[in-house]
Amino acid sequence: MSFQDVLLIGACAAFIVGLKQMGRKQSAKRGNMISAAGMLAAVVGALWQAEVPPVAIGVLVAAGSAVGATMALRVRMTSMPELVAAFNGLGGLASMCVGVVGLLHTADPILTKRILSAASVVVGGIAFSGSIVAYGKLSGRIGTKASVFPLQLTLNTLMLVAALAFGGWAIAADVSVVPAFLLVGTSLLLGVLGVVRIGGGDMPVVVALLNSYSGIAAALAGTALASPTLMVAGTLVGASGFMLTRVMCKSMNRSLANVLFGGFGAGVAPEGKGGASGKVAPVDASDAFLMLEAARSVVIVPGYGMAVAKAQHAVNELCQLLIDNGTEVRFVIHPVAGRMPGHMNVLLAEAGISYDLLIEPSDINDAMANVDVALVIGANDVVNPDARDNPASPLYGMPIVNVDHARAVIVLKRSMASGFAGVENALFTMPNTRMLFGDAKSSTAGIAEQFSN
Repeated sequence: MSFQDVLLIGACAAFIVGLKQMGRKQSAKRGNMISAAGMLAAVVGALWQAEVPPVAIGVLVAAGSAVGATMALRVRMTSMPELVAAFNGLGGLASMCVGVVGLLHTADPILTKRILSAASVVVGGIAFSGSIVAYGKLSGRIGTKASVFPLQLTLNTLMLVAALAFGGWAIAADVSVVPAFLLVGTSLLLGVLGVVRIGGGDMPVVVALLNSYSGIAAALAGTALASPTLMVAGTLVGASGFMLTRVMCKSMNRSLANVLFGGFGAGVAPEGKGGASGKVAPVDASDAFLMLEAARSVVIVPGYGMAVAKAQHAVNELCQLLIDNGTEVRFVIHPVAGRMPGHMNVLLAEAGISYDLLIEPSDINDAMANVDVALVIGANDVVNPDARDNPASPLYGMPIVNVDHARAVIVLKRSMASGFAGVENALFTMPNTRMLFGDAKSSTAGIAEQFSN
């Protein structure tokens, strides 16, 4: 067994161990480092096995590492969902390129390899172009609402049939340049058409699903290349991404088919009971302090607005002040809060908030009536009571955090604008709700200052 083989076997082991470590809060950081080391070993081993000169390997690894480190250091936490979408797209693009090379390699007569190559082109192309659209929606560069037009699903079906036809042509043809690139074009168009009809509120599900697609594409490409390392890495990513997609769908009480084909958020929310049509009761930092200072139990529900305001450190300071005041504090993390799975968990961990304080909605909803104050920081759709009570609401049926059942609710928000799903929130006008308008970081810091006075 060569040293290159040892590197590749070690990479496979590192991927498996790293993924298992990332499944626990206490070891997640270590698991990430182990997986990164495994990827480095996989790249070096694969290039070495391909007889790439050592100097060239060093240059390529250094260049890639420099780009990755720069992105990691420069990208803000608020832009992390877009970064994940971009990485999903790059993974799909790499697998698509491997598949194209496999189809163009006419000297290879093995039918199975050509079929796998064609499949990696389709899945990789969908993952790449779909991730670009997801990146645009997450970053606000394109409209966040679902783009639905007549006969769209019919067009998608025709494009899928065309992709299968071009794939079969590319597999069977002796010279497959034309069908291979037709397959690339239809696959890219399929990804665009598939994601544009998905509303921005469903982006956490889409990010997880595209992550799964990129892993599946890598596994297909790895099988075509007879690369155990790529097969293992792709299978792990594909399986974990699909499992996470199922968890996200369950958290919204919707099927994956409904997310992909329902066109949620394409139109204006239908009118009916609910919605923010009542009178709003504003509050200032001083009054909010008085409510929190007297509270014996407080739940904090963070959302994307907290990320935008970079308020996580101010929230941690307020949390510690409340705990020192004898208040029981818990953070309720809705699975689809933010723009990607785990977004709020990452932000709170960055601020040093203990994982022991984090709970899920199911852990507190039944006892929410015993909570003195629910502090909602930048969250919107995940606390909208219309999702529970109003059958006319597009959100109806999605499990939420029942903050409206608390004795008092303080909502930190810049304005009365609707959330990412574009649906008005009935919570804002309820009798027990007080609105603290302004930047979440400044508002939270203003409340914390009152504890020192």
